[in-house]
Amino acid sequence: MTVYRFTCVICPLSCSVEVEVEGSEVRDVRGFNCSRGREWAVEEVLSPKRVVMTVIRVRGGKEPVVSVKTDSPIPKERIRELMNYLATLEVEAPVSIGQVLEDRPLGLETRVVATRSVDRSDTSK
Repeated sequence: MTVYRFTCVICPLSCSVEVEVEGSEVRDVRGFNCSRGREWAVEEVLSPKRVVMTVIRVRGGKEPVVSVKTDSPIPKERIRELMNYLATLEVEAPVSIGQVLEDRPLGLETRVVATRSVDRSDTSK
């Protein structure tokens, strides 16, 4: 049996959660103060996911890159693959905050969204 110990990040309580796992089955979860914390701890052990934040190159913009993030968490084991893919992309300015720049990249159930705006460069007209 393996015991995983986490500090829960779901709410401000920061509970110390322990998850006992045998094989691929969760046997016990202790230390959580809300059901969301329990669910998060189980997911963190069985299939961890993360929101990815990075930048994408911008062609013809006042800035050379735009910051982006996935609008939902993706499986942790696919982060490197997504990062490598996003490193190959280039978008055309202007870019608006909230604009979807990639929908379902690599077949993932997420969208890549701009987290800031980038105006078109005056010299790019």
